Amino acid sequence: MKIEMKYWKKLTPEERLARVQQALKDNVDFSKDASLGYPASKLDEKVFTNESLFLREMPVLSTYIANPNHIGCHTFGTSEFAFKGTQAIEREVLSMIAVDLFKIEDGQYDGYISPGGTEANVQAIWIYRNEYLKKHGAKLDEIVILASEDTHYSIPKAANLLMLDWEKIAVDPVTRELTSDAVRQGLLSSLSKGKKYFIIVSNMGTTMFGSVDNPIVYTDVLKEYQVPFRLHIDGAYGGFVYPFGDFENQINFTNPDVSSITIDAHKMLQAPYGTGIFVCRKGLIENVLTSEAKYVEGMDLTLCGSRSGANAVAVWVILTTYGPHKWYEKISVIKMRTNWLCKQLDQLGVSYFREPEMNIVTIRSECVPIEIAHKYNLVPQSHDESNQWLKIVLMDHVEIEHLKDFIHDLVSSKSLSPN
Repeated sequence: MKIEMKYWKKLTPEERLARVQQALKDNVDFSKDASLGYPASKLDEKVFTNESLFLREMPVLSTYIANPNHIGCHTFGTSEFAFKGTQAIEREVLSMIAVDLFKIEDGQYDGYISPGGTEANVQAIWIYRNEYLKKHGAKLDEIVILASEDTHYSIPKAANLLMLDWEKIAVDPVTRELTSDAVRQGLLSSLSKGKKYFIIVSNMGTTMFGSVDNPIVYTDVLKEYQVPFRLHIDGAYGGFVYPFGDFENQINFTNPDVSSITIDAHKMLQAPYGTGIFVCRKGLIENVLTSEAKYVEGMDLTLCGSRSGANAVAVWVILTTYGPHKWYEKISVIKMRTNWLCKQLDQLGVSYFREPEMNIVTIRSECVPIEIAHKYNLVPQSHDESNQWLKIVLMDHVEIEHLKDFIHDLVSSKSLSPN
């Protein structure tokens, strides 16, 4: 993998602390400033104190206590002046993600740190639904979401919230791949129901299998039928894993059909929960501008409205602690552990699925006794008797020793031995 980054750099602890402290100084200080108009304050000092030297030297915790509100979208127009310091840090994070990781040109994107990947996916579909309604004169029942059967549940949730239909595209049961025939079948089915406008959600790492869709399979078929579409990449799980491989990743903004990307920081990046990232091309996010939010400087273009600036600072601190090279090394180690596990399962003849550049191994449920599945907290595809799959996610805390214990128990339970 070529690692050429413009914004994503590794910084020393002193540099990180100084940057965040300066950002907090640039924000309103509710302890000292005469700020009478905001329905906000720092966290209650009777419960959350920031007097200890320890906390003052912890940039993320200091930001939580300062409690900046990042309402709105800080890449578009103006924003609340009171929190300009930490808003600048959020913009720096978005530059690292949009420009360095996903290869968009400087200044050609909008986005924000969302409360998770679910909202970021809903945000994308909301934007494109409104674009079709406002600019194309579409009717609600003429707009449809195309996404695979392995797609995250946030997509049917978005369909329900936004009153859209979801055309579920079948995948190959062995390879979990999309095929042109399956996409064509889904498209023709949608057309037969009167659908005219299409929102594609293509996966970069599905939740259960870690499988990665080739978005070109979607777009080639829709171009063949000359129908309007928008393409969103759901990289909520895979966004911090899949691009860090020894291959040239094409699932990014170098593909002109990609309009937006979701990525979660609270999965592989180990940021606090409630930390998603949404980025899209310029000219799109204004489709969801809430003009009624006139008391908010710049108004609002996000689903959530008020959100914690501390989450943006957390992502910034994590990214600048590692830098791109150390992050690549970390993901490489995790992939090596995943390779080791797959080799053991191969020797035992255990049936499983694994996307080669991902760190999820999904095993056929009949291959793992239920007591072992419970002991190691394997996650089922379905929490009922119909379940067919159990997954292992090779997160940072999952080491070879844990995997050895799992393999040992699996061998003992089945009286198996490696070939």
